[in-house]
Amino acid sequence: MGNQVVIIVGTFILLLTGLLLGYVLSQLVLGFLGFNLLTFLGTLSLILIFGTLYYVLFWQLRREQSQPFNGGMSNQTDDLLYENDLKNTLIARLDGDIDTAERLIEQARQEYPGRPEAWYVEKVLNDLEGDR
Repeated sequence: MGNQVVIIVGTFILLLTGLLLGYVLSQLVLGFLGFNLLTFLGTLSLILIFGTLYYVLFWQLRREQSQPFNGGMSNQTDDLLYENDLKNTLIARLDGDIDTAERLIEQARQEYPGRPEAWYVEKVLNDLEGDR
């Protein structure tokens, strides 16, 4: 939803800036608007705003289109973060005893082969809860 808001607002401002820039430039060319420092700076600022918004808007669209490809990487990263969080929780439950945590995870691996790493950590945590 946030990306859509950025695109909609950016498109609206880009359209408005483009219209203002077109109007100012047409008035300068037709001679209805005198060329002085104020019109020069105003036109320059409109050009900079238009260019910046154009760049940001299409950068956002390109990023949004490439998100499904990065979604898999993000999912793997999320899984790794979840696994590390579980391991930290296990180590905290064992009062910082990393060797015991690794030994318990290895025992679960040998007992239940072929499972994901996070499953083993969850299993050890559940077993510890059951023992309390």
